[in-house]
Amino acid sequence: MVKIKNPIIPGMAPDPSIIRVENTYYLATSTFHWMPGIQLYKSTDLVNWTLIDNVLKKDKINLQGTNTPGGIWAPHLSYDTKTKKYWLAYSHMVNMAGREFSSNSYMMWSEDISGPWSEPIYLTSIGFDPSLFHDEDGKHYAAILEWESREGYQAPGHIVIVEISLENGEVLGQWKRVTQGFTTRGCAEAPQIYKHAGYYYLLLASGGTGYAHGVEIGRSKSIMGPYEPHPTGEPIITSSPRHLFSLGDPDAGHFEMYNPNSLIQKAGHGSLVDTPTGEWYITHLMSRPLPRTLLNPLGRETSIQKMRWNDDNWLEMEDGSNLAKIEVEGISGIEDLKLLNHDVQEYFEAPKYSNQFMTPYQAQTIEWVNTTERPGFLRIYGGDSFFSQVNPSIMATRATSFLYEIDTKVIFEPNHYSETAGVGLYYDSNNWVYLHITYSEITKGPVLSVLQAKLGERKEIFQPIIEVPSGTVELKIIYNMGFAEMYYRLVDQEEWQLVMEKIDVTYLSDEGVNGESGEIGGFTGLFNFIGSVDAHQHDSFADFQFYKVVNF
Repeated sequence: MVKIKNPIIPGMAPDPSIIRVENTYYLATSTFHWMPGIQLYKSTDLVNWTLIDNVLKKDKINLQGTNTPGGIWAPHLSYDTKTKKYWLAYSHMVNMAGREFSSNSYMMWSEDISGPWSEPIYLTSIGFDPSLFHDEDGKHYAAILEWESREGYQAPGHIVIVEISLENGEVLGQWKRVTQGFTTRGCAEAPQIYKHAGYYYLLLASGGTGYAHGVEIGRSKSIMGPYEPHPTGEPIITSSPRHLFSLGDPDAGHFEMYNPNSLIQKAGHGSLVDTPTGEWYITHLMSRPLPRTLLNPLGRETSIQKMRWNDDNWLEMEDGSNLAKIEVEGISGIEDLKLLNHDVQEYFEAPKYSNQFMTPYQAQTIEWVNTTERPGFLRIYGGDSFFSQVNPSIMATRATSFLYEIDTKVIFEPNHYSETAGVGLYYDSNNWVYLHITYSEITKGPVLSVLQAKLGERKEIFQPIIEVPSGTVELKIIYNMGFAEMYYRLVDQEEWQLVMEKIDVTYLSDEGVNGESGEIGGFTGLFNFIGSVDAHQHDSFADFQFYKVVNF
């Protein structure tokens, strides 16, 4: 029997929602401030996952001006067997200031998982993390966290359920408050409804998005409750099994719940699926801190655990514990599999480039990025400063390992110091490192430079002048356990030349981008990118011949 090693989707792949349609599994993940929004994956074995596409393209959503960690939260994927339609429910977190959490939730449908998808149908603004449940009697329900903003009331609020119309998203009746959680960990959110053995089961995320995260469950004979908690009174999956009382805490890092005996941390936000062989699994998010730190540069990744129903029809992990495992048993009957790697090799030889490329805040359009104006190259027109949350010209892919290198070749002829092009590491608009070509008024031509953004502060961290004749250079960054080394190679050179070594980029992580003690600043993760800036005349462009990320 094949073993499944976690994470099954490394790098930023949080809040996984999984379904099975016949013999194929589909999974959706959150994308926050990254475009296009909502990543969709497929698998036939629960081991290897292929990115199908992203759902929210330029005509479906606008994320310009989104503050970290706003944007697209917790997509929920479902399938209505009666109409044979796929459904996605998701939240667009517009604003989090004052903990008011202005969040609008929508749903979309498609007759094919690959699209086209319908226009978003408005559902509610009562909270966030919506899900849909299609009952056997043809009725449809939405479940969501009702966000609590009043002083003196238990945060973060109630889990609520209501019958809805799939035709127009209309709420049929009143939202019913059913629980504030099934354990004392608090911060119950992300409700998902399942039906098994005559019970409705309500699966929740709990304990906040930090080290106390978990998956908890309750059940009821009626979809509107009352729901009884799992008899253990504890999460059914977590990385930190010891008891925690945290009721009333709306969310927190809970760094005190770090488990030094676990290879994975933050296990929580689960989604249940069965196999044709009658086996059960829960996909959930997880994180892997850098050694000897509590920093998670790869963000929240997708993991999986094997489950079982006990004699009392309660769901539990296959081994009877509730500690998330780094390795679990795969589906019966699958004996051997070749594992996919997560390298990126893109030479821009076709008009359509890899769907792994994402862009923060703005949509990818032919006006600023294309492969048509110079065949065999990706042309990126310089956009806003990378501090911008509106129009940064960045093409990025998720970092998926603690040791890898990025390699690109760029042709760029700037004529002003505000024009740049190159390669870098990126978390959000306030946190990045950028090795690039720019214009020197001293040499009257292209030179190399390195910029760093840390907690919103700009630093020029490389001063010596390295000339780039003809504006053509190959650039490389090696990322090694939170530190970066930068190299270049000119047209007539065979050996790589060092630019900078041992740059501390550990802060490019979920915990490192905020600076507030005890809190998590973001929910995404580290990205690798190529890009260009033009704060001069918005008329310059850079041509990239290839983009490669090789993991070691």
